Amino acid sequence: MTFDTDQTVREIAFRYPATVKVFESLGIDYCCGGKRPLKEACERAGVSLERAGELLSSVEREASAGEEDGWTDRPLRDLTAHIVARHHAFIREEAPRLENLLAKVVGRHGQAHPELRSIQETFAALAQELAAHMMKEERILFPVFDSMEARPPHGAVGACFGSVEFPIARMLADHDDAGVLTARIRELTADFVVPDDACPSYRGLYDGLAGFERDLHRHIHLENNILFPRAIEMEKQLAGADHVGR
Repeated sequence: MTFDTDQTVREIAFRYPATVKVFESLGIDYCCGGKRPLKEACERAGVSLERAGELLSSVEREASAGEEDGWTDRPLRDLTAHIVARHHAFIREEAPRLENLLAKVVGRHGQAHPELRSIQETFAALAQELAAHMMKEERILFPVFDSMEARPPHGAVGACFGSVEFPIARMLADHDDAGVLTARIRELTADFVVPDDACPSYRGLYDGLAGFERDLHRHIHLENNILFPRAIEMEKQLAGADHVGR
């Protein structure tokens, strides 16, 4: 496969889900920063455009390439259920574990490594942000998406906020905020490279934080680049059908 350097990272990840792993390996933001052209994204990540092109061109679409395969045409309710069961559940399980591990590592290594306290504070803010975000999605937004898909022709969606574009804009802003916090954690951990005096808990913490970032990137990618655009398009189609039906 070949890529236009002016093509956005989002477009590439959307069309070829297997490229997500390449973007992750290169440190290229494909979720919150997915609207950037490939050339600009490479510059921001300090990656050679030629190197990125080689890796992207070598990617083959295979069944095990990534969980995102097939989500562009499956029912929205399946995608929202997947996000809740896979990514929301991961956050709810992993965030408390990492917060406890942070407390342990800060207590033992905080004096020698003062950046740990900043990591602890930043992760706490991230966990709080995500908890509120997930609740809004599960209680309000995702049920509206499901109802749009299930409603009879020319029936009312029943959303209390008018167009879905308004709450989606809020969710996108939340994702941007989360992206800033995860980028700060990556900066504070020097790209999750543990110091020489790190104990097993310290190493486990950095590994867990890196895994948390990876999962969050895929989570946001599914929403920003697949779920939300599809929901907006579905709402427009339903509005058009209603207009024709009058």
